[in-house]
Amino acid sequence: MLITLIRRELLDNLMTFRFGVAVLITLLLVIAHTLVGIKDYEQRLVRYNIAVKTHRQQLQGMKTYSVGAPEVIVDRAPNPLSIFNVGLDKRLGSEIQVYHAFVPTLWDADTHGTNNPFLNLFTSIDLVFIFEGLLSLLALIFAYDSITGERERSTLRLTLIHPVSRGHILFAKYVSAMLCLLVPLLVSLLFAVILLTTSASISLSIDDFFRIGGIVFVSLTYLSVFYLIGLLISVTTHRTKTALMISMFVWGFLVLVYPNLILAVIDASRVPQTQAISDFSKIKQLWERFDRDRKHFLINDPVVGEDPLFNIEWSAGFGFEDIIEDPSTLQYYYQVGLQVEKFDVKSEPLVAHARNYFRFLGPRTINTAEQTWIVRKQILENVFVRPANVDHIWLKLSPVGLYDATTQAWAGTDLLGVRDYFDAVRQYRQTVIDYLYDKKVFAIRQWFASDKGSVDWNALPQFSFQRNSVAINAKRALLDVCLLLIMNLVLFMVIFLIFVKSEV
Repeated sequence: MLITLIRRELLDNLMTFRFGVAVLITLLLVIAHTLVGIKDYEQRLVRYNIAVKTHRQQLQGMKTYSVGAPEVIVDRAPNPLSIFNVGLDKRLGSEIQVYHAFVPTLWDADTHGTNNPFLNLFTSIDLVFIFEGLLSLLALIFAYDSITGERERSTLRLTLIHPVSRGHILFAKYVSAMLCLLVPLLVSLLFAVILLTTSASISLSIDDFFRIGGIVFVSLTYLSVFYLIGLLISVTTHRTKTALMISMFVWGFLVLVYPNLILAVIDASRVPQTQAISDFSKIKQLWERFDRDRKHFLINDPVVGEDPLFNIEWSAGFGFEDIIEDPSTLQYYYQVGLQVEKFDVKSEPLVAHARNYFRFLGPRTINTAEQTWIVRKQILENVFVRPANVDHIWLKLSPVGLYDATTQAWAGTDLLGVRDYFDAVRQYRQTVIDYLYDKKVFAIRQWFASDKGSVDWNALPQFSFQRNSVAINAKRALLDVCLLLIMNLVLFMVIFLIFVKSEV
């Protein structure tokens, strides 16, 4: 009897006009956005490749370590799965400076430039956004009259005359509706994956297909929540018009109002960045202590005066030495760079003093930068990470927020996924520092002079980044997936209890 009920409900749903419209609209929107998303990804990839080439050429043009060190820049490649959920992939920077005197954080990255703002207007909408709005609406439309419609037509009473339980009726309606909703979801995603795999610029790994599978499962779970919400409305109302009006109100509140309301409230109560600048004084004190040690070294050096260049005269080159203070971005660090191409004969005996100075200065610069990072890390947590976590907690009270967070975790475009990259950059910085120590570059002539030969930057360790395995994505999405499943279970139990006790 249950199979018969499912077959009947399935045929009824497949023969409706709304099913055909759902398949057609979803397919057109997903294909159109996928094409636009692929075009945007290709342009971002071109900008990434140009940036990598440009930064490599700039580094090769630097002849000394002290000038070239600040020019070591790593670039973050775009995530191909950002087409499904862009998350933070386009919001955070893509160019990060790797420098022994500075530890980079999320806010220190620059963004690869774009010359097509019109395209960016469309790529702000991803596939998940389409599913959040369109398919959730379709799920409610499939559900709002499933009980009230049959109650008004008296077909529900006729069905209950037969030896069939009300639980079987609910289960049959649920299964048939989910199978119908699965058709536009899978068909549209299948076309999207075909377009992605046929693109010459996008290369999807086996793990990426598992991640896409995770997004499909979460999408189906999300649609199930909205169908059950519609079914709950249908069970508790007695007229289809009333059920439709309540369904539209619930959809508008959950999809449009609540997420934007939460973001507005959280932003209004967010701790202003100027309050975090109070911690900036700690950073300033660290570098002031560093500068005192530096000046103390110069005072006790055999060379008269406090000139860090030791009165060396050169015929060509450039140099700079300064403490850079920028409270607007909470940066405070020390830069020194020299590129001397030819020394005056009288200055040659002073080169040894310069080497001693930079041998002293290099390790202390690194140590101060590390101490500064400890303070800046806490500022990062207070200004960016904690407010973002609060946003996510409140947004997860809605199935829309849960769905968005889960798909971001699967795609690797969430905050943790982006932070993985910056963690890798900081590890690479340590690798570069170890390389500088191994080469003893702070004590050699090539740190500040190229008259005896330029630096071979090809020997510098190269940066590489691999996204975490799909197991990490699944682990990060597990909690939100469980919450969606629990939400489904609770809704179905409530619907069952109400339907069992309701009059037909």
